[in-house]
Amino acid sequence: MRMFFEPEDPEAEDEFEAACSLLVDRFQGWAREEGLDVDPFVVEAALDYRHRGTPDGRLGLWDPRHVDEFLLEWLPRTMTLLPGEELADAPATLRALLRYLNAVHLVDPRGASLAEGLSAVDAAAPRYAGAMADRSRWGIAKFWVTTAAEQGVDVHDEQAMHDFVERAQRGEVPYDRDVLDTIVQRHMTRGPGAAHRAEPQLPVTLPGDDVLREQAERSPALGWLRGLTEWAGRDGRALTGTGRLRLADARELVEQLGTGDATAGVRSSADLPRLGLVLEWAKAARLVRVAKGRLYAVAKAEPLLRDPLALWRRAFDAFFELRGPLIGPRSGWHVESMLFDAYDDVLPDVLATLYSLPYPMPWPRLRDSVHLAYRDGFQLGGFGGHSLWFEDADRDLRTVLAALEDLGAIARDQGMADPVFLDVPLDEGSSEPPAGMPPELAQLLGAAATDEGAAIRARELKAELTTGPVELIRLTALGTESVRRRLLAEGRDAPLVGELAQAPAAGLLGVLAEHYDPDSARAELATWIAAHSDPRAAGDALAARDPLEARDPHTAVARLTDAVRAMPFRTRAEAMLDVLVEALDDGETLLRSLRTDPSLAPTALSVLVRRDILDPGDLTEAETLLMVAESLLQLLEAAGPDSVIETLRDQGPQAEEALAAALASGHPDREGIAELQAVAEQALRRPKARVGRVQRGSHGKDRSAPKRGKRRR
Repeated sequence: MRMFFEPEDPEAEDEFEAACSLLVDRFQGWAREEGLDVDPFVVEAALDYRHRGTPDGRLGLWDPRHVDEFLLEWLPRTMTLLPGEELADAPATLRALLRYLNAVHLVDPRGASLAEGLSAVDAAAPRYAGAMADRSRWGIAKFWVTTAAEQGVDVHDEQAMHDFVERAQRGEVPYDRDVLDTIVQRHMTRGPGAAHRAEPQLPVTLPGDDVLREQAERSPALGWLRGLTEWAGRDGRALTGTGRLRLADARELVEQLGTGDATAGVRSSADLPRLGLVLEWAKAARLVRVAKGRLYAVAKAEPLLRDPLALWRRAFDAFFELRGPLIGPRSGWHVESMLFDAYDDVLPDVLATLYSLPYPMPWPRLRDSVHLAYRDGFQLGGFGGHSLWFEDADRDLRTVLAALEDLGAIARDQGMADPVFLDVPLDEGSSEPPAGMPPELAQLLGAAATDEGAAIRARELKAELTTGPVELIRLTALGTESVRRRLLAEGRDAPLVGELAQAPAAGLLGVLAEHYDPDSARAELATWIAAHSDPRAAGDALAARDPLEARDPHTAVARLTDAVRAMPFRTRAEAMLDVLVEALDDGETLLRSLRTDPSLAPTALSVLVRRDILDPGDLTEAETLLMVAESLLQLLEAAGPDSVIETLRDQGPQAEEALAAALASGHPDREGIAELQAVAEQALRRPKARVGRVQRGSHGKDRSAPKRGKRRR
């Protein structure tokens, strides 16, 4: 059971649909056992929201902001309530869903706790009905469907809806124009409601705050900001009539701060760009303020001046407001470049590009990636042309990078580009880019391209990267830490090695399996085992165990193995065991020992065969049957009943005998075996039958679930 799926990938979308269907079915069964009345449509909407409507797409992570957005924005925008239909109790269903995810160990431990999530639902619940009734929150499609239904149109009748649309286009349908204008305006400014899925980031390793604080203290820009603020003081300094520093004061500050501005022949402080940047930076960081023609230090900022790390973070956040002072027009020779117009998009993208890279980024690669953004954003067409425009933008980008280097957010060195930036292997025997790769991306990454201009540029770029040293750019630890804070604030996933040290074992393995590369998973697992092998570090988590036993790291590994054993979803259990084996030094030994485990044998056998530790011919007859059952159970989870039916039918007459043996293999997942048997009966005894779920609607009547994505959305 995966809880994260890449968007806009047809295969991943099919897997998401199957996972969603399975989760809804099992959730309903759990809710019945708990005596809870839930609406499956709300559950599907919740999973759709986290998958399609948020930047990170993590189905098992629900922070208070997700609760609010789902109940008060997503559902009012997307879920249509026709006249006479009863409003679903979405808050109650969401409460139950959060409890269920916690009960079956599908929660991402990096999000809010269950108690925090339930409290968020309780806080949002009183506003839910009002939000659903607020027509200004509706989506455009929902507005028109509801308008049609309120005017007696059968919205399920395709011809009737077609006629309604034609009448609306002729202006013959009465509707609330003010509400529609509000909806359209929001749609134009905020998009149709689906957040752009951000690219996943690799886990990063960061030093502690003490080390970061020492690094911040060495930042030249921080010294300038602090010096300017202290110079202004509480009594303030007089400014010119145009609000600039007086020239004498400016000359003094250049010398005092060491900004490096050339003062000879200067007739105005406006001609001292670095000092001018420092002044605007200090204003943006709320370190100084202007009042009645004087520049004052902000009294509330005094604690910041004593804490280098807090001051550095404030300065970094303020950097995003410095477009004008950095690259705006300053004199007749300087004109606004494309970067000036695209600054708010390009700066975050550049920092996100540098974030978590294992190797420094060569300037030519970074430059060309930004050029692609310009071509797309300014509709400049294919490769070639506009060289002067790009040169101006490159000049301004270098100005921005220099300021970030002064701050200490990036480091720039000279050296040879790592080979990873030189080429992307093509499919064997092919001169074309990998299937599905956009031509622009193929050019950027060095793959062959069919466009002649792109191919020429790719050769030029490769020559530029290989003929000698180039400028190499990387984020510092300070830069990485602050970019990560921004990514998290945007709702993006930005893993940090060590953040899972106190996570539950199931949560740890689930996150490692879905979001960590092998090296980072190894480091994270080692941190977790160290924390849970020492009773002083593990705290209450080991309170029920013998402290002497708890010091043994094998005890921590046993807890991880127990988490795999307790996982009720077959595919997720295998992913958890696989990442555990990969991250442990003696993982293969552990895996072999589980071959005879009553609960974990099928999972262990599957991993052993997939890793080529065992050949299928090495299995005993009993193990082979377990493997067949395990494979079918995993297929049922990952792809749904139809895929199992198709697989069984493809096997021909032998399928029934083989399936009967697998069902009788003694597989420990009795609930899964029962589900598999029900599906198999449809495949083998009623060949023409199609598998579909029957769900209980909010009115208590059974109804066949329509195809996902087509219901009241």
